[in-house]
Amino acid sequence: MKINIFISLVLGILISEPITAQTEVSNPFGNALIPDMIADASIQEINGMFYCYATTDGYGQGLETSGPPVVWKSKDFVHWSFEGTYFPSAMKEKYWAPSKAVFANGKYYIYPTINGYMYPAVSDSPEGPFKLARGKDEFHKPFTSSTLLQTKDPSGIDAEVFIDDDGQAYVFWGRRHVGKLGKDMITVDSVTQIITTPRKEYSEGPIFFKRKGIYYYLYTIGGDEKYQYAYVMSKVSPMGPFEYPEQDIVSTTDYEEGVFGPGHGCVFHPDGTDDYYFAYLEFGRRSTNRQTYVNRLEFNEDGTIRPVELTLDGVGALRKVKREKKIKIDTIYASSIAKPLHIKPMKDTLCRRTEYFVPAFAADGANGSRWMAANGDNESWIIADLGTIRKVRHSEIYFVRPTAGHAYLLEGSTDGKVWEACGGHEDIKIQSPHTDTPDKKYRYLKIKISKGVKGIWEWNIY
Repeated sequence: MKINIFISLVLGILISEPITAQTEVSNPFGNALIPDMIADASIQEINGMFYCYATTDGYGQGLETSGPPVVWKSKDFVHWSFEGTYFPSAMKEKYWAPSKAVFANGKYYIYPTINGYMYPAVSDSPEGPFKLARGKDEFHKPFTSSTLLQTKDPSGIDAEVFIDDDGQAYVFWGRRHVGKLGKDMITVDSVTQIITTPRKEYSEGPIFFKRKGIYYYLYTIGGDEKYQYAYVMSKVSPMGPFEYPEQDIVSTTDYEEGVFGPGHGCVFHPDGTDDYYFAYLEFGRRSTNRQTYVNRLEFNEDGTIRPVELTLDGVGALRKVKREKKIKIDTIYASSIAKPLHIKPMKDTLCRRTEYFVPAFAADGANGSRWMAANGDNESWIIADLGTIRKVRHSEIYFVRPTAGHAYLLEGSTDGKVWEACGGHEDIKIQSPHTDTPDKKYRYLKIKISKGVKGIWEWNIY
């Protein structure tokens, strides 16, 4: 979508580089899967719905914090949404790396890392609400008696569960651990193994799946811009013995494509297909300010995995869903624009990016870019000019840091002078997108953000 970039100077924008009307600035983050900062994604399709369980990033304080547990869902793999939390008792905890939702015993089980320890949780639905599968549904630090590992030191992170064709369940976790799970899906066999791999670096974020009789174990090495995935494979069992392909790197930094540190994610394939996809976090904006991307995963005739051709473009819709036609925005402008963010490298001096926050990024259809208001802007508004008076049926707003909640006012106008309320809410709601149905004719729409982070990933008008 081509949008004229017009920058309002109403509040005296404070920026470190001159940007004038019609200036083109680039988006180095491409088309992320989700219009939010997420990492450690576990994606699956259940009854025609795609679910994405992940770590919520973008809360600052690095590894010491996270956002609350939310599950994004989509019917087509393009338009994603969530509403509230799926794990109420963990709402205020440090919530990391939830696994896929595993169906067993007529229920769904997940295995998130909470406050640094793995816990099993259970629900009647993949959308929750989940609760701890053993003991009281509550948390305290450093850990409670409800941990997955019932050992003196129940340390471990990044659990991922695989159920084989014979019904036996296995749990994989950080530092190459694997063990069998009991039929109750919460008891780990006392005999566990360390998977031997050719690469010996610290490892987390395990991925395990089976395809055409071959078991694949993917494990991370490195971190930050140096994050990589390697793999081993077995034709015998989930616990080996494993074969070591000569070309064992699945994902690594691609300088030409501008992809840095493709790490902790998952492998999944839509129901009824043999199409496989690789989801991964990308270095992003340093520390825990990452987004997730998806590319195809392809195999050679002998079953070995081809190195993933990484791009930040996304894979588009995986299911056809009829949707209304978007209204093309002619011009979009805002009360202010945040200073450009110069992202410094951590381990790779070639990783240098600058993120801009111009209003046009709120309507470019790419989840990796966003409009942000300047610090100190107490008005924080953004206006879309449709070019002519149009019937506006509904509006979808994907705010920045949606898991913390927002309140806003949506107004419409035919002349840009007289405005009337046509949507929004005064109370803070934790969801994304926020949807309004004006069902009236306007040329201009204005969003005034009253509570929550003053920024928008995407704004769709229909």
